[in-house]
Amino acid sequence: MSGATIDVEALAAASRRRRARERVFTHVALILGIIVFALPIWITVIGSTHDVDTIGRGDVPLLPGAEAVHNYTTAWSQGGGGRNTFVVPASAMLLNSLMMALLIAVGKIAISLLSAFAVVFFAFPGRMIFFWMIFITLMLPVEVRIIPTFQVMTDLALIDTMTGLTLPLIASATATLLFRQFFLTIPDEYVEAAKMDGAGALRFFKDVVLPLSVTNVAALFVILFIYGWNQYLWPLLMVSNRDLETIIVGLTKMIGIGDTQNEWNLIMATAVFALLPPVAVVVLMQRWFIRGLTETEK
Repeated sequence: MSGATIDVEALAAASRRRRARERVFTHVALILGIIVFALPIWITVIGSTHDVDTIGRGDVPLLPGAEAVHNYTTAWSQGGGGRNTFVVPASAMLLNSLMMALLIAVGKIAISLLSAFAVVFFAFPGRMIFFWMIFITLMLPVEVRIIPTFQVMTDLALIDTMTGLTLPLIASATATLLFRQFFLTIPDEYVEAAKMDGAGALRFFKDVVLPLSVTNVAALFVILFIYGWNQYLWPLLMVSNRDLETIIVGLTKMIGIGDTQNEWNLIMATAVFALLPPVAVVVLMQRWFIRGLTETEK
């Protein structure tokens, strides 16, 4: 018996040591991951607080400088860069990016909700054909169809307009698919109860489907907002008017070429401005985002 007791205690001690090693390894891996992802952001934030000469010498400061107020004020109200061209202030570019991201996210959600609702709750000939036609567009992102889409926008005189900037990006097969899968889980008893109460399709959509979809809408809003915010190729092609320039495109145009002297302190300050809205959306809607991706009960 004493030998068996010793073996059990030894196994328990070995198990505790193994779990301790696993915890140490996990924490080390997490810390290294945080450093890898956070260090470039930290250098950007710190670089935006120094003068242009410090960054121009190739120094990589790790502590804040004394030029933060000047750099951020200049980038916000005047802009900066290394080319001898008109530079858009960060405030204007942020407003353009915010409008574009919001219009894309809200438009995608609205159209996807209605299309998924029609496919799931209405019985009409060929509804699955229409659904698969929508689904197939996943293989045709805007980058693939960019030439004919640009031609359509030109024919409609939508170049250099916010409508032309957002309209081709609004349709979303992914959101339609996700909403359809969610609507399929809504019990049939809800539909029957609505019919017994005399509720029409719009009332059922407003009073039953939308309240059940709040968390899914919130999760998709976060994803689609960031998708719209990070758009680069389409805004670069569609907009030649600098007054409609988004901050993602504007950042690349602030970087000079050849022997041009770049104002890296102002570029980094503008990059920090570009980080703030998507980070704020993720932080403020984190709880809804997680619930929307994990919640299955109605």
